[in-house]
Amino acid sequence: MAGRVSVALASGDGIGPEIVEATLELFRIAGVLEHIEFRPVDMGAAVFAKGNTRGMTDEAIRTVEDCGILFKGPMETPKGGGGKSINVTARKLWNAYANLRVFKTLPGVETVYSRAGLSIDMCIVRENIEDTYGGVEHRLSNDVIQCKRLISAPGCDEVHRFAFQTARKMGLKAIHCGHKANIMKMTDGLFLDRFRATAKDFPELTAGDVIVDALCMNLVVKPQQYQMVVLPNLQGDIVSDLCAGLVGGLGFAPSANIGNHISIFEAVHGTAPDIAGKGIANPTSIILSGLMMLRHLCFGQHAANIENALLATLESGVHTGDFGDKKTPAVGTRDFVRAVADRLGDKPRTVAPVPVPDPAATSFVRPPRPAGQQVIRTFKNLVSHVVGCDIYLDTPLSPISLAEEMNRAAVDSPFRLTLISNRGTQVWPTGSVYTECVDYYRVRFELKEGTPPGAFGQSRAIALLDRIAESFTVCSYELLRTFDGTKGFSLAQGQ
Repeated sequence: MAGRVSVALASGDGIGPEIVEATLELFRIAGVLEHIEFRPVDMGAAVFAKGNTRGMTDEAIRTVEDCGILFKGPMETPKGGGGKSINVTARKLWNAYANLRVFKTLPGVETVYSRAGLSIDMCIVRENIEDTYGGVEHRLSNDVIQCKRLISAPGCDEVHRFAFQTARKMGLKAIHCGHKANIMKMTDGLFLDRFRATAKDFPELTAGDVIVDALCMNLVVKPQQYQMVVLPNLQGDIVSDLCAGLVGGLGFAPSANIGNHISIFEAVHGTAPDIAGKGIANPTSIILSGLMMLRHLCFGQHAANIENALLATLESGVHTGDFGDKKTPAVGTRDFVRAVADRLGDKPRTVAPVPVPDPAATSFVRPPRPAGQQVIRTFKNLVSHVVGCDIYLDTPLSPISLAEEMNRAAVDSPFRLTLISNRGTQVWPTGSVYTECVDYYRVRFELKEGTPPGAFGQSRAIALLDRIAESFTVCSYELLRTFDGTKGFSLAQGQ
């Protein structure tokens, strides 16, 4: 045990245990287990079934935190009510803020692009902690449910710096930011602004940006124009699966979730319960994810040797039932791994072999365990002033009737009603009779003419909120502020 790196191991659900077991056998033959001790932990469907809504035991959490590395198979997400996705929970719990996926054309894996002679080699970096994946949702009225989208400057900075540093290490020349800042001007706008700020520290890399819908079209039409793309969480989730489709599917897409203290390496495909236990699952994704883990742990030689053997195996036509030449018999999971093991030391001939690095001069060293939860910040000492408030109401009134009520409520306050919107679209003081409204409104109050910003704090806004709450159901409230003179709130559509 002495001198070996400890890695927490969660085999997963469905086909997870069989593909993980086969991968560990390959690692044993390749000599990896001489350097790594895998420590099994209880996570997944069996833990959910016992009523644990996290999907992982306390002991499993302690083990992962002791090791700093989790290697996991695919895990089932409870449908509907109950526990949340264990994959998302693990990434957020341990602040594995950057999801790195590598997409390469593999020999023996036929796609429309390989048939056209087009080789794909690109990476997606997805922010892993924020965005709508916070899962902060509320029912606001009879007809409206809200999901909050949270984007922070420190969160953006972390994922962008990781992306640029990784691009530099990989010898890439260009990196793009995918976003929707043309519509979500503040949240995606912040993500794009922090990308541009980070780019200044990496002048050797060409930095560009692309709107996410155009990115998806470009990836289908001409994927070779991108080397690395970094995106917010939800957009990154969608685009990374799209890229997996370009190279044959999720069964060929490795995934690493990198944090400052704890990192997770996993297969991102499903649990495939229909074939679980039949011994026919494709282990390529979990093998490739394991190789990303080996490189992270400074075992680059082992990773390169196994990857070259895997490429040589695919090149030879060995395949499981989900891909490959249907004229040749498919092999099962164990036989596929055995074929890879038999080729250890070989190199592929039809594609460039992976360079085998010199023995690492350094070993994997974890940062010290934090003494407590850290508060990370980007902007400090900004001057902030209260300039109004948005109050969200559950009411069936028409915009005109609601405006009359709100104007009466604000008479003795320092605020005036400036906007009523419904589903983000302005419906007062101007609007269209064709705009359909639901029972959930935003009413915006801003300082009356002659009242300077900074004349008071938020207490006057709360007093107005309290007055309105006497007659209306207030669903939520947002303070309107300026930051160094810049508005910290957006316009409505049509305003």
